[in-house]
Amino acid sequence: MAATAKLARQIGALATKSGGGWYGPHMAAASRAIAERLPLVDLVLEIRDARIPLSSEYEQLRNYPSSSRRIIVMNKMDLANRSQIKEWKRYFEQQKCISYGVNSHNKENIKELLNFLLARVRELKRTNYFNYTAVIMLIGIPNVGKSALANSLHQIGRISAAEKGKLKHAIVSPNPGETKDISSFKIGSHPNVYVLDTPGVLPPKILNTEVYSKLALTGSIRDCLVGERGIAQYLLALLNSSDEYKKWAKLSMNVNDRTFLDLEAEGLSSCELDKKQKRQYPTDHTQDFIVHDVRRTLFETISFFDGNVQVGEDLSRLIETQFTSLREAFQVPVELGEEAQNKVAAKLLNLFRTGRLGHYTLDSLPWHT
Repeated sequence: MAATAKLARQIGALATKSGGGWYGPHMAAASRAIAERLPLVDLVLEIRDARIPLSSEYEQLRNYPSSSRRIIVMNKMDLANRSQIKEWKRYFEQQKCISYGVNSHNKENIKELLNFLLARVRELKRTNYFNYTAVIMLIGIPNVGKSALANSLHQIGRISAAEKGKLKHAIVSPNPGETKDISSFKIGSHPNVYVLDTPGVLPPKILNTEVYSKLALTGSIRDCLVGERGIAQYLLALLNSSDEYKKWAKLSMNVNDRTFLDLEAEGLSSCELDKKQKRQYPTDHTQDFIVHDVRRTLFETISFFDGNVQVGEDLSRLIETQFTSLREAFQVPVELGEEAQNKVAAKLLNLFRTGRLGHYTLDSLPWHT
């Protein structure tokens, strides 16, 4: 992993040059506003990205005095390695922290989380809780899904309470830093329960270059601060150094063999099959057939590579080959020249960030023996 770590350091060096460009005046103001309200709320939900449960920590909560009123919510569970969620919950339990895994776009997940939160509120106010108003604050770094979670809790909570009136909506965006103000959303009645959606806040300085690289890869830091190509190179370095690509071995069947099998199974002529594919799959990189081509390309470039991915020069050579091969998989015109690599990088990052490239947990469990 030495070569991968070197790439992470290069990204970290770019971060240093940006002079903490992610931490603007609005983030400083948001940090102060959150700190002022923190002692007044009943529960704190620290929202983290399930792909980076440690790297997405909200540092200002490290010394939060009441662990019983703080819950770590690992959001974007649908994008993470699902087999590790239970292990992360056990880890946080060892740290005396309550944790919960959720997909903010899954209604059943949200219903379960809402019931869990309402039960916690009732525990806080054991007597006369029907006349009690509770406030839950959602806190986290940018782009971990706080606003999406607030919207989902608000919608499901109103339906459960059979409340009428205009539904509120927090701004949701794939880009970090869209939430500028603290907003309140009702999620329960009897007792009345509100959640506060807050702006994402990062520390003014991120000293750990590996953490910075993971934040950039998952979209918590704006791509323009590092460049999409550099982030995509880091992603490829991670994929090349792991065994995840082996899951795509079955996609490496000869194209002619696949076409023959398709024709034989459906009794179609090659002309009819071509028409069917064009009708079924428009030229959009989010379509399944292009995702399969990308996975197949990555499997073949890694499998047939004759170098050592632990050596920096070899890893760079492999990544350069992959960019060329991925340009064909993404159907990016060669005439674009240098801009073609930027488009390949943007498309590859989109596949990773939307989970179409697979489910990954980038942080390692820090088990203590």
